[in-house]
Amino acid sequence: MRLFQAEDFLPVEVPVGVSGRHIHLCREDLDALFGPGYELAVYRELSQPGEFAARETVTIVAPRGVLEGVRVLGPVRPYSQVEIAMTDGFRLGLKPPVRESGDLADTPGVAVVGPAGAINLRRGVILAARHIHMEEDRAKALHLHDDQRVQVWVPGIRGMILDNVIIRTSPHYRLELHLDTDEANAALLAGGDKVRILRP
Repeated sequence: MRLFQAEDFLPVEVPVGVSGRHIHLCREDLDALFGPGYELAVYRELSQPGEFAARETVTIVAPRGVLEGVRVLGPVRPYSQVEIAMTDGFRLGLKPPVRESGDLADTPGVAVVGPAGAINLRRGVILAARHIHMEEDRAKALHLHDDQRVQVWVPGIRGMILDNVIIRTSPHYRLELHLDTDEANAALLAGGDKVRILRP
């Protein structure tokens, strides 16, 4: 068992955000599911400025299963995208790839049912690549850059090292590691827990 020293880590503790299954919608698909010109209602603000969980939910229908009550996240995006955990994939009969947001080529599709209609997404179901949102100034101070891959140490009785964690930088971001529910459950992590970045 490797014993880490303080100097093995970058000088920052990163809070964890656990991301449950959800869907992002483009304007066209939002209109089809909820009605022309429909505007999403804010249910809860998310950690990243300007992003929110909407009150609206949809039903996802796939070859071998259904997921009801899938939360819509706002604001509206240029593309529709469904983010699930692998456990959801087993339930739906899908094997979605691990992808960064917006990288939807060769991803499986599903049917999406809303209160005003239904759509058939030809593609767009992914397992979101684990990533850290980070302010540009903080990244620069830590000698990190956008799209860099790092390792993250998770402490505790189910401690582990998470590999291939993508750094995403913006002046508008707030520091947070985003994991899906399967990843968080495997490490016994909950929202707000702290992890450390290993020095590259």
